[in-house]
Amino acid sequence: MERTYIKDIKAGTDQALCVQGFVDNFRDSKAMAFIVLKDITGRLQITVEKEKMPQVAQAIEALTPDSVITAIGPVIENEYVKLGGREMIPQEIIVESLAEALPIARKSIPATKKKQAVERSSIDQRLDYRWVDLRTDENQLMFKVQTCLVNAMREYLLKENFLEIHTPKLIAAASESGADVFEVKYFDRNAYLAQSPQFYKQMAMAGGFERIFEVGPVFRAEKSFTNKHTTEFTGFDLEMSYIHSFRDVMDMEARLLTYALGKVKETYGEEIEALFGVPLTVPTLPFPEVKLADLYEGLEKEFGYTIDEAEKGDLTTDAEHLSLEWVKKHYNHEFLFVTDYKPEKRAFYHMRDEKGMPLGFDLIWRGTEITTGAQREHRFAQLKAQAEEKGLGEDVKFYLDFFKYGCPPHGGFGLGVDRLTMLLLGLAIKECMFLFRSPNRLTP
Repeated sequence: MERTYIKDIKAGTDQALCVQGFVDNFRDSKAMAFIVLKDITGRLQITVEKEKMPQVAQAIEALTPDSVITAIGPVIENEYVKLGGREMIPQEIIVESLAEALPIARKSIPATKKKQAVERSSIDQRLDYRWVDLRTDENQLMFKVQTCLVNAMREYLLKENFLEIHTPKLIAAASESGADVFEVKYFDRNAYLAQSPQFYKQMAMAGGFERIFEVGPVFRAEKSFTNKHTTEFTGFDLEMSYIHSFRDVMDMEARLLTYALGKVKETYGEEIEALFGVPLTVPTLPFPEVKLADLYEGLEKEFGYTIDEAEKGDLTTDAEHLSLEWVKKHYNHEFLFVTDYKPEKRAFYHMRDEKGMPLGFDLIWRGTEITTGAQREHRFAQLKAQAEEKGLGEDVKFYLDFFKYGCPPHGGFGLGVDRLTMLLLGLAIKECMFLFRSPNRLTP
């Protein structure tokens, strides 16, 4: 019999249906048993009258929470059932897999007269048994939201004449600076795991693709232990040709995120607020923009935030966080483009103006950087000089060759899908990845 998802069940028909899922709750008494079955779409109560259904009663004698079952029977209306006023009266229950006692507590459980309170397991304990932890409503909603978000971004870009490409993750030279990369043995020589698809995105521009994006893994060998860093994550990267300015790239990103977040709010906005307590605001266009020096001046004047002059060429983590208060106060907005970073803080391939200022930006959302973007230097001589200035001439020789035979002006940016999810739902990075990777976590 073909399986029916719980969300598609219509009560009140005599036809037997087949449902499958995990046992979310199981109450067993002498005469009756109640099973709450959970699949990816919802929950359904299954009611077993033992005297009338001896074979079914026998099948569930050893049933435990989180076991996997198949249940077959009609679904009837019952106004006393809290789960949508319906219940299945099973003709057959097949226990597909019996679960042992769970090794973690996925949620805190308050004390009752008969039972002590149960404290939720730590995030690291839950990550050790991630496949068990993933069964919660919150975790499953999180990945539904992420799917919707990425699909909406892909949908928007396809309408804007972008091509989707897939670049190699095994590369012969470090992606950008020679630091923070994983070195791997590659037959008789060394290779690296790509810390960015940057070079190959630009190769696509030199290849005449004009507009491309990629969704794929990114690797960073950074010994960072923060709530937003990870050694492997999913990147959403974009590159586009024939731009007039890096502001064309900023405009594309603003429109892309506005469209995607609108789709997420339309589909899951109420559920996000109910389960995570985070209201989703769809941003308005245009996104506010500020020069880095002006932002620091505003943070000092309005919030008393001061740092050493030598640090002002880049945005500090504390300044990132404070920028949310600043942009909400001045623009009633959660997004902020920050421009005019010092050349030493930007990659060598960022185009610079006549004063040597990089033509790029960071995008800050809810006080956290989500994007570094720029107009790229597409002229061979200038690019070669900027690479040599950073001491990278030989390391990136293969990349420089992309620009010898004609290349249009272009620019782009990269987004971290996991960091977007983290900020959207108000979580730490460990909690919003399918499997988190860090310097001290390589399993499961």
